[in-house]
Amino acid sequence: MTRLTINKSTVNIKTIIFDFDGTLAKLNIDFHQMREAVEALILSYGINGNEVYTNFVLEMIRDAEIKLNWISSEKSGEFTQKANAIIEKIEMEAAGHGELFGTTRGLLNDLKSREIQCGVITRNCAKAIKTVFPDILSYCPVVVCRDDVKNVKPHPQHLNTALGKLKSLPEDTLMVGDHPLDIKTGRNSGTWTCGVLSGHCKRDDFIEAGADLIFGQAADILKIIK
Repeated sequence: MTRLTINKSTVNIKTIIFDFDGTLAKLNIDFHQMREAVEALILSYGINGNEVYTNFVLEMIRDAEIKLNWISSEKSGEFTQKANAIIEKIEMEAAGHGELFGTTRGLLNDLKSREIQCGVITRNCAKAIKTVFPDILSYCPVVVCRDDVKNVKPHPQHLNTALGKLKSLPEDTLMVGDHPLDIKTGRNSGTWTCGVLSGHCKRDDFIEAGADLIFGQAADILKIIK
């Protein structure tokens, strides 16, 4: 356990859970391309995109799958398989020329030396994560990808699964990510939260989301550890 200063208070932290893309690794997935490809697939199955519109591609796929299941479970399964293939292809293309931030391994090693447990939760696929960070389990014993849970973040199941594997309590945990969705995830599970500006989001986005901490990069966490 270690102590972090959060909102001018000293908080005991045993575990830090990180998002991956944009937090520990450079964010280079083409989400616009992914969304366009999935929307085209949805339309090809006779579903109006407005009927399943959400801010996130995985949720669009889920809603379209549910609608198609009302018509035919076979069509629904076929659609889901094709949609997953689309997003995995784009993720793997990004992973092929992706890389960790230069501070990532040092950060995780430092936290390990302080006996802080580390984990990763990500909406990305496991194959892409291991392509970018082949030895990730040497640094983070628990990595929960979208393949591992029924409900991905911001649903609390995603983060709670990681906490369960680490035998950690939410109140002893800091959730760190580069998107307000990560802050929502932490709040949904009852953890402390930290936004980092190493992705595409701005400080105001994290303030609006209610982040307890905001840093330029994940490695800045080391500045407040006592």
